[in-house]
Formats: sequence, structure tokens, C-alpha cells
Amino acid sequence: MAMKFRTDLALEVCEDSSEEFSGVEISTEEDEELGVRVTWVEIQNEDGASRMGKPVGNYVTLEAGAMKINDPETHEEIAKILARKLGRLHELSADASVLVVGLGNRFVTPDALGPKVCEKLLVTRHLGDDVPEDLRGKLRGVSALSPGVMGITGIETAEIVKGVADKTSPDLIIAIDALAARKTSRINATIQMSDAGVNPGAGLGNRRMSINRETMGVPVIAVGVPTVVDAATLANDVMDKMLVAMAEAAEAEEKNFYEMLNSLQEDERYGLIAELLTDENMFVTPKDVDAVIVRLANILANTLNIALHPGITTEDVNRYL
Repeated sequence: MAMKFRTDLALEVCEDSSEEFSGVEISTEEDEELGVRVTWVEIQNEDGASRMGKPVGNYVTLEAGAMKINDPETHEEIAKILARKLGRLHELSADASVLVVGLGNRFVTPDALGPKVCEKLLVTRHLGDDVPEDLRGKLRGVSALSPGVMGITGIETAEIVKGVADKTSPDLIIAIDALAARKTSRINATIQMSDAGVNPGAGLGNRRMSINRETMGVPVIAVGVPTVVDAATLANDVMDKMLVAMAEAAEAEEKNFYEMLNSLQEDERYGLIAELLTDENMFVTPKDVDAVIVRLANILANTLNIALHPGITTEDVNRYL
């Protein structure tokens, strides 16, 4: 199936189609008290992958509007939920080592999520026997890397990650990246985790070498938050609402014109708008993105800290960071 709208979320690909996907299983659970919804999309085979436009694997999507606001208690609960889901995606042995990669450009706020998460991680690979007595046996070997973007380094991000992975031999790579969403309501309010890896820059239409099990030689978990929406998608949604409102307000003889415009297939209308905006290639992000990115980085860092280090809590982490 050809995707109508630009999105990195497997959940939105499912929502954007009226057809049933063979080779794709979807399950959902909700915590009404926390206002959290978790959807698990499993792409089981190549047929499902072809229809979804995404690799075979598991895609876990957590939605919570509270991520946009300053609510530390709820954010801590969200981190615990994510840590449990991460454990389901990939089970680590007690002595496993993990390389966390913060993808993106630290100088562009909507793309700085990955580097900001790495700044808040409890990295331990270098400690060896210098681990504090009360944390012995509770820590895995975790290292972190923020490789920057090719426009700054001149090097494919995946080549940098592969070089470090070959030298440090991690058992698992976790790649953090900013994503693009189809719906504005999901911007900065959604987290997707997947065991299918990641294509750096894909959210902004840049196709680079993949970071996945095949290219890295070890399992890769991708974790991302949609921080932008394609301007053509936003314009299409606005036009849809505008045409409905204008048709309702129009005189009888004018209604046919607005109803005709509104009857255009959604993908046709999106294609026309996208063509008009091709030279601009614009993406939109909320005005409060600076503060929200900091909160999202805290949530993801806490998720990784408690998921990767068995037996410690967020209170333990805060004591040593």
C-alpha cells in the first residue's frame, strides 16, 4: 500500500487505511487513570511489511497528552511503563552491554531529542570496579554516543555507529531519534519503540544508511518521538475543515462547488498540496518545543536508566547524575 501521508508511526499507517492488513497484528491497552494508551503493532511477514511500508518487527506506541506538560509524577509512571515494554521487545542478560545512540542535530531543537537523552543517561561502561558499593550488581555496562548529522560531520551516521559498535562490542544498540507524525495531536505526546531499527533522517525525508541488526551485527531498538508534522499534511487537514465550514455557510447554489472540492480523494488533495509546497519542503513544530523536548528527554532517559540497570530506581539515578 502506498502511504498517503508522511509519518514514521506504524500506528498511523494502520489508521490511514480502511483495508485489513494481512501479516499485521494490532493490540491496544489503556490506563484511563494516567491517560495513557499503548498500541502494539506486529508486522509478521514480508507481505505485511510491503503493505505497511515498514520493516518486519514490533512497533510499540505510547500516547499520553501529559508528556506535553510539566507533570513529573505522571512522567515517572510513563517511564516505568515504557521500561516494561522495552523489556518485552528485547530481553537482556544481567551482564549485557548496551550502546545508546542519540541521533539528530543538537543545534536544532526539534531534532535534538537524541543528544539530550544521552546527556541524562547513567553511563557505566567506563567504571569497571569503581562502581559505588551500594550499586554493585545493579548496573549493566552502558555507553552513549551522539554522532551528529552528516551535514556537520560529512560521515554517514550509521558508519560512525558501526565503527564504535565494532570496537565496543555491545549486545544491544538503542537508537533515539526525532520522528514525524501524521496527526498534530501526536506531536510531542507519543513515543514509539521498535525492534526493526531506524533510518536516520527519514522523518524529514532524508534516506540514509539504516541502523538495524543487518547493518550493525547486533539487535537494534529504535525509540522515537514525533516532534514535527509535514506542512502539506497540516495544510490538507486545515483545508478539509475549511471546506466543510464553507459548505455549511454557503448559499444553496454555492454548496455544490464546495462539496465538489471536498469530494476529492484525500490522497489526491494531499498530492496537489505537496506538489505546490515541494520547493519549500516545510515541517511544523509547536512553539513550546524547547521546554517540551527537555521533558521528553527526561522521560526517555529515565526509561532507559531503569530498564538497562536492574534493581535501581529513578531516585537512585538522580543521586548519581
